[in-house]
Amino acid sequence: MTIGGQGPYGPPWPPPGNPYGPYPPPSPRPSLWRRFRADEWPTLRELLGIIRRIPGCVWGLVLCCGWPFLLLLLTYPLARSARRTSLRVFPVDRARRRLDPDLVLLQKVRAGLALAASFAILAVWGTSEDWADAQDQFTLRLMTTPWLLLLTAPLVLAVLFRFAPPAARPGMWARLRPARRAVLCYFGAFTAVPALLLAMFALYREFPGSVPVGLLVVALLAPVLWLVFFVVLSSPTAVRTAFHTTQVHAALPALLTGVLVWEFAALNLAIADLPPGPPLVRIGALLGGPASVTALAWWEIRRLRTRFGVSLRG
Repeated sequence: MTIGGQGPYGPPWPPPGNPYGPYPPPSPRPSLWRRFRADEWPTLRELLGIIRRIPGCVWGLVLCCGWPFLLLLLTYPLARSARRTSLRVFPVDRARRRLDPDLVLLQKVRAGLALAASFAILAVWGTSEDWADAQDQFTLRLMTTPWLLLLTAPLVLAVLFRFAPPAARPGMWARLRPARRAVLCYFGAFTAVPALLLAMFALYREFPGSVPVGLLVVALLAPVLWLVFFVVLSSPTAVRTAFHTTQVHAALPALLTGVLVWEFAALNLAIADLPPGPPLVRIGALLGGPASVTALAWWEIRRLRTRFGVSLRG
């Protein structure tokens, strides 16, 4: 007996050209770069499986300078573990907030113009010492930003709590709990790195020929590297969210940015000279950046009030 004009056994299974039958074919595995960008770092075994597909001519170059490759194999599991921990302490999804596209565009334009102006001033009037000072100031900002945030965020939060109505303060206190945990984890790791390095140096200096002490010093390298990876991988989200204190009030990022930019200007003026060039150019380079950032911050606060009904007192 046939059904619908077909043979007694129905259509072939699976149909020709579709090895998965009625089910859709599985989606292709994302590339290695996409997995890193999505914070889904592959395991070391998966990474080695991808590396095995490297052409032989490339392997020749790898073998010629094999110590970076060996260093990658030894430190990658520590970096992956530190990244997973940093995502638990500083979730990226929590750091994302609904941003105004016009404001984001203006911030990018301002940052590009500031970078171009700084490069032009150094290219026209700068000397080799000025270029070295610019690099030192950039490094100083990277090192001091977390500490300035730790000192500045409580002051700005105190102002916000002062302006907030009494009924809103319990909820704001509740949203500060992740911030306290994040601060303890980040600065605990930040201060543990030099403490462990000093302990390793003291042990090696006190017992220079002792084999057990040497093994202990080598064993301490793993936690030191893990802590360094944790601090480095957590810093972008920690700085962007001010250790999750941005969850307390929508206007807090703008207020923090407006205060921090003047703190950095005062710090640069205290440790370095004015930028090179004529007097008007030097004063404009010193005050133009902080003034433009402050103007954008206050514009963001105004748009929060006019478009979303978020005020400093609400």
